[in-house]
Amino acid sequence: MERRRGRMAHLMCGAAISVLALPCAAWAQGAATGGGEIEGIIVTAQKRAENLQDVPLSIQALGEEKIERLNAKDFVDVARHLPSVSIRHIVPGVGNIFIRGISSGPDGGASGSLPSVGVYLDEQPVTTIQGTLDIQMFDIARVEALAGPQGTLYGASSQSGTLRIITNKPEPGVFRGRLETEGNATFKGGLGYSLAGMLNVPLAERVTLRAVAWNRLDAGYIDNVHATRFYRTSGVTIDNAALADKDFNDVEVSGARAALRVDLDDNWTVTPGFMIQKTEADGNGYQILGRDLETERFFRDHRDDTYWQAALTIQGKVGDLDVTYAGAYLNRKFNTHFDYSDYSYFYDTLFGAGALWVNDAGTPIDPSQTTHSVSRYTRDSHEIRVATPQEHRLRAVGGLFYQEQRHELQSQYSIKGLGSAISVSGWPNTQWLTDQQRTDRDYAAFGEISFDVLPRLTLTAGGRLFEAKQHLVGFFGLRSSERNCTGPTIYGDGPCTNVNRRAKGDGFSPRFNATWKIDDDRMVYVTYSEGFRPGGINRAPVSAPYEPDYLKNYEAGWKTTWADGRVRFNGAVFSDKWDDFQLFVQTTANIAEVRNVGQARVRGLETDFAVQLMDGLTVSGAASFLDAELLENYCGRIDANGNPIVTCASPIALEGSRLPFSAKFKGSLSVRYEWTMNEADMFVEATGAHQGSNWSSLRISDRIRQGISPGFETLDLSAGAAWDTWRLSVYARNVFDSRGELARLTSCPVAVCSRIYQVPIRPRNVGIKLGYEF
Repeated sequence: MERRRGRMAHLMCGAAISVLALPCAAWAQGAATGGGEIEGIIVTAQKRAENLQDVPLSIQALGEEKIERLNAKDFVDVARHLPSVSIRHIVPGVGNIFIRGISSGPDGGASGSLPSVGVYLDEQPVTTIQGTLDIQMFDIARVEALAGPQGTLYGASSQSGTLRIITNKPEPGVFRGRLETEGNATFKGGLGYSLAGMLNVPLAERVTLRAVAWNRLDAGYIDNVHATRFYRTSGVTIDNAALADKDFNDVEVSGARAALRVDLDDNWTVTPGFMIQKTEADGNGYQILGRDLETERFFRDHRDDTYWQAALTIQGKVGDLDVTYAGAYLNRKFNTHFDYSDYSYFYDTLFGAGALWVNDAGTPIDPSQTTHSVSRYTRDSHEIRVATPQEHRLRAVGGLFYQEQRHELQSQYSIKGLGSAISVSGWPNTQWLTDQQRTDRDYAAFGEISFDVLPRLTLTAGGRLFEAKQHLVGFFGLRSSERNCTGPTIYGDGPCTNVNRRAKGDGFSPRFNATWKIDDDRMVYVTYSEGFRPGGINRAPVSAPYEPDYLKNYEAGWKTTWADGRVRFNGAVFSDKWDDFQLFVQTTANIAEVRNVGQARVRGLETDFAVQLMDGLTVSGAASFLDAELLENYCGRIDANGNPIVTCASPIALEGSRLPFSAKFKGSLSVRYEWTMNEADMFVEATGAHQGSNWSSLRISDRIRQGISPGFETLDLSAGAAWDTWRLSVYARNVFDSRGELARLTSCPVAVCSRIYQVPIRPRNVGIKLGYEF
């Protein structure tokens, strides 16, 4: 099996490299094959609708048909086929997205760095510090991955790129609908299903409604096996017999989305929208390192993630200017129960910490910890922009942006029977409490100007002037942490206030581009751009705030079409310099904080291609090659001027270390054949994907103990038929049943919690889909 997977990886790698020869080959065979043109993709990456081939950016886009052919349910399924994108996925709804290897390791803490990748749903940002929204991939027009800094048009959380999920919009004057049902089975797991529907209804001459609803069950495949655990200090043995179960990590997702298009006149359109989704996850998707689809959990793991968003887009014209307003309010709530007994077990086993966890009589007790967290996140965003006509020789787009993000977190770490003298005041049985509110406000003015110096040579310059403010207030810590309180409770239900800190910063993010259209089918471009991420607050009073970090990007790319439209070949080479980047670390006091660690650089190549070999036969693929490394030692300390110290006897991370979650190679290759038989449109398709090995941490000690996540390959097969109103298809995903890894983690610092968990991709999954359109 491993030999077969290795051959597959080499084949895909060779295919990605060999695309350099595809245009010539296609020219040679074009006249003989008579193949049709590759279908174009319309994108809105530059805040206007354009053919992907006319946009001087590195964009990897998946259209609606491609998303459906991949049988993608959520963004994890999509990310596998976007080579510039990687994702660290722990539990449903919590995924950290990275583009071009710009990552310093796990993040997403309540007081940690903002994301380095911006995520947009249509015109509205939906980036959250806890991870991207797990949006159902039904009735989605396309997904756009914009690689490289997009700070000019998309702001602070688009330091290394932007991910845009574009929904299908209401279609005026058209009544139609779609129903789709699916059943599937997971190898070594359970049965799942999906039900989804869409309805597009004209309500009046100028009013159209498009509504979508879905319900999905993703079957579990991790077994919680029977086990016991002995605490040496108290002599207590715990047993998970009551929770032992097969396939215990079921996930159910249900939701709805609606958009109303109101054409006020021929020039102005108002589109209010609303979306709601609820995800309930039992168990978790971890397996213990070295054990196939098995874990040992002693207390209930459960997650309820519910979010809703109300959005409004207004588009119109004032004279010959295009005016757009986009606003939204996002509300997300997590309610999470988590087994934290690993923490108790390893601290007791290694350090005898069970002696600290006693009852009111001073007797050591069962120290098993569980956590209950309630996290409320809101985001209020507003953008207004104005654009001149795109057909003019001199054209511009500019606007103003404001957003407020508020994250309220109450997280309780409980030990049953804990003595009142060591419990957080007012919180019985609570060993640790976090009850705090974080507020981030961003203000920006942005703009770009393009000028056609010659009919085929265009120069573009733009920038974003920004200001960011942050406030963190509340309580965190142990009973002993109450000694650090500065006054009574200002926010939340904590015993007092021991963090009430503010930070702010401002700056300017520029972008310059030169584009030469060689002819109507080919262009080349060069770009210099900068991305930024604001600094912020470390909640510990003794910890200094962290500073902004910046990414400088030098890029050259090409967009080409050959052989009368039968071959598309795009790509880009780039070199990125990451200055004073922010790293999320655990201190010796086991408190998470962010530090600016120094310099890193990423060099790479991105490419994608599609070839219509003959009528009905299409080959397409994409790949990325990355060299991402630390440029200097990280010693974990700063000098008197606040600069990182890079010379020390025992660095935490070494110069030359590869950045976390940055695979050297990632690629995908698809072959699809379509034909007509007995009035049915038939197809068969095979898609292979390769993910290279990657580290989960930058720290030397973590790498030694955790090891590296190995590379893996997947192969997906599908076939189907479509008639006038009916569609039927069957599929098999992960045919070779790969145990590809989405993340590697521990429940506490790796030096203490030696039990390593892996998050495997879904095992072999087969299904059948039936759809009806009317």
